Amino acid sequence: MATEKFTPDAARRLNPLENPNWDALLTSRPDFSFFHGAAWARVLVETYGYVPHYFYSGDVAAPEIVLPLMEVDSWLTGRRGVALPFTDECAPLGAGPESFGGIFAEAVAFGKSRGWKYLELRGGGEFLEGPASISFYGHGLDLSADERAMFERMDGSARRAVRKAEGKGVTVEISRSLEAVRDFYRLQCLTRKRHGLPPQPWAFFVNIHRLIVSQNLGMVAVAGHAGKKIAASVYFFMGGRAIYKYGASDFAQQHLRGPNLVMWEAMKWLARQGATRLNLGKTSLTNEGLRRFKLNLGAHEERVGYVKFDLRRGRFVTEKDGVAGWHNAVFRALPGFASRAAGSLLYRHWA
Repeated sequence: MATEKFTPDAARRLNPLENPNWDALLTSRPDFSFFHGAAWARVLVETYGYVPHYFYSGDVAAPEIVLPLMEVDSWLTGRRGVALPFTDECAPLGAGPESFGGIFAEAVAFGKSRGWKYLELRGGGEFLEGPASISFYGHGLDLSADERAMFERMDGSARRAVRKAEGKGVTVEISRSLEAVRDFYRLQCLTRKRHGLPPQPWAFFVNIHRLIVSQNLGMVAVAGHAGKKIAASVYFFMGGRAIYKYGASDFAQQHLRGPNLVMWEAMKWLARQGATRLNLGKTSLTNEGLRRFKLNLGAHEERVGYVKFDLRRGRFVTEKDGVAGWHNAVFRALPGFASRAAGSLLYRHWA
């Protein structure tokens, strides 16, 4: 790790929730994302009890480099530092190959003093000498073009799916209500069961509504047909940048192409609100269906590498994508109430 231009003792720690100007500082930077902001930090703190330790260099009023970390203290998975839990990508801000080594070393030293097992980064691995622990696809959409150009940029199959949904009478409502979040959560439980995964706790989405959606930092797009909610997605946005965070649907209604219309209506709405870019989140390298869905929207594709550093052994480690495995059959077999209970119990440990 190169430290020539940055020494470990130059790093400091802050809590973004104690700085009322934190988001204003972020949006003046070219490399910020919604996940770096105070609202997401507050959701994580209030839902799961994680402790913020954001390392920075330079002046606290205008940090040069920021490494956002949360301490996850779990009896099940151990104590560790994660940047940041439940994010698709949250790379350090202002970092470079020559400047990041020192602040990473400071975080490692702090983690050792706290008894962390690992230091995990969701992006930013290119600034370190170690290998990525696991990689994903990342996709982004340019929303700066007019609506006609955005539509024509989509693959023909995606355009046909949108027209089919409209022709079948599917409608989409953009909402910031808790009821819309509840509609999404019902569909999310169905989707997670189909994938063999427990749903996130309802309390997590209540906090997302209270701290993000109701504060005009997010919205829910809900598709309906014949009086039924058939698809829904959750989006966050700040400073002209948006993130597609969660999507869910009723698989029995897939022929109506609700998710396609939800995404198209969300793209138009976000562009009208001033968003110029939509991050579509991470995609497993093995999930060709989801990858194709995002590429068909006209998205740009890149690789996103996560980094996991073992503090006890002093080296970078690799891991497997844990989405698929024996546990999928178990969670598919569980009744809904048991799966929701499992999610409430387990998610704070997974981070």
